[in-house]
Amino acid sequence: MNDLKYSVLMSVYYKENPHFLRESLLSMFNQTVKPDEIVLVKDGLLTDELEKVINEFKSETLKIVALEENVGLGKALNIGLNKCENELIARMDTDDISRKDRCEKQLDLFRKNSSLSIVSSAVAEFDKDINTINAIKRLPTHHEEIIRYSKKRNPFTHPAVMYKKSDVIRAGGYKHFNLFEDYYLWARMILNGSICHNIDEPLLFMRANADMFNRRGGFQYFKGIFKFKYHLKKIKFYSTKDFLVSSFSQGFVALLPNKMRIKIYSIFLRKKVS
Repeated sequence: MNDLKYSVLMSVYYKENPHFLRESLLSMFNQTVKPDEIVLVKDGLLTDELEKVINEFKSETLKIVALEENVGLGKALNIGLNKCENELIARMDTDDISRKDRCEKQLDLFRKNSSLSIVSSAVAEFDKDINTINAIKRLPTHHEEIIRYSKKRNPFTHPAVMYKKSDVIRAGGYKHFNLFEDYYLWARMILNGSICHNIDEPLLFMRANADMFNRRGGFQYFKGIFKFKYHLKKIKFYSTKDFLVSSFSQGFVALLPNKMRIKIYSIFLRKKVS
């Protein structure tokens, strides 16, 4: 771990916002510790507007992996993962914004503790302007707390994660499980003995609006929750109790009207910013 170069892994598809993509890329190019490379997977054909933004950043640092067809986030990230040349990889979504010192702080933890496999952080949620933060999403910080929490909910915010490539590959990489690809990966990494940490400081600005919460509701999402969590029970990540408690609590919230779901998330899973 003496060589702390790192890669950034991103994936973009045609429905994404060009302005958001520009802000996201800028935040990674402007890190206090610069990435050795940014691997951007183009998941299928993109709009002219998105292509124009990508062309603005063309450099030796930005490595484009162009896929002819849209294959979905999990498969796209797996392809990009194998193109990353460094052991440490920072994930990033194309509509979020990283704080300038995000990767510096994560690298510092890997430097201090070479046994770590995953380091993520709290995130600051906003709607339109990062200067107007609506809430802070915090997660358990230490390994034992993270393991306990992971038996109920996703213990990491995916675009805020930095991980070791070798440990991700050892767990089988990303596997398709619609809307749960990241949680599924963390579960398999934890089963493999990966050591985890969350920084109790918001190092990522995440867009969170009514549409985001709406995607976490409805009968199809309800069915997806049960299917995914039952699979976690099958691979012995969840006990029967974990499965029942987690599935019914999250399933109940998924079936609520969106306004009520937002309220529950804000009360129990977020800290409001006054």
